[in-house]
Amino acid sequence: MLKGAVALVTGGGSGLGLATVERFVKQGSKVVIADLATSKSHEIADQLGPSAAFSPTDVRSEEDVKTALNLVKEKFGKLDVVVNCAGIGIAYKTYNFNKKRAHELSDFENVLMVNTVGTFNVIRLAAGLIGENVPNEDGQRGVIVNTSSIAAFDGQIGQAAYAASKAAVAGMTLPIARDLSTQGIRVVTIAPGLFDTPLLQGLPEKVRNFLANSIPFPSRLGTPAEYAQFVESVIESPVLNGEVIRLDGALRMQA
Repeated sequence: MLKGAVALVTGGGSGLGLATVERFVKQGSKVVIADLATSKSHEIADQLGPSAAFSPTDVRSEEDVKTALNLVKEKFGKLDVVVNCAGIGIAYKTYNFNKKRAHELSDFENVLMVNTVGTFNVIRLAAGLIGENVPNEDGQRGVIVNTSSIAAFDGQIGQAAYAASKAAVAGMTLPIARDLSTQGIRVVTIAPGLFDTPLLQGLPEKVRNFLANSIPFPSRLGTPAEYAQFVESVIESPVLNGEVIRLDGALRMQA
């Protein structure tokens, strides 16, 4: 299905999103990268050639997302696939008893705004464009793939905001899939475990090795390319819908 498809990938300038963009283009798709203006997405789109374009996007902004969707339609004529990879994370305890300091509410709100509200903002606006497609023999018009996290289920100390934001993405998967089912739009969410993204690449090698060894099998960090491979599998599985799938090597995070 990727050959000839048109996709919008949020957070496509790095990590999981970038790997997804690269795989899609390699498989014959056209892709619009939606990422912050400060990202390297413009250079990435230039390197990938005419099959890729960049639209500076803060996923919290209705205007930015509409601009990205307009670019999709103007440049490539349709939208078949959305992959939501944009996200942020912080690590603060609910209350620090040593410092006698509560978790900043603004930090909590910001994580939810980007990870949860941003994801929903893209879905709600993109659905209309996908719904304009001519359905295939199954009645399918397109696919939306979201990114949650195993933190949605195994949130660790200091992850209240991040876990809440990703649990919300997981929780809205089924109702959105049901909402969009009448138009033949599938909605699936991937919950990655520990992947070798820029966030983990900044950790000391000793810490990275410890994290990798905590994964039952395979005992290593996942690669962004493997995430992208699974995104393709989701898109090409026509009856997969309304589901959240862990991609984590059987990892269950400890406190």
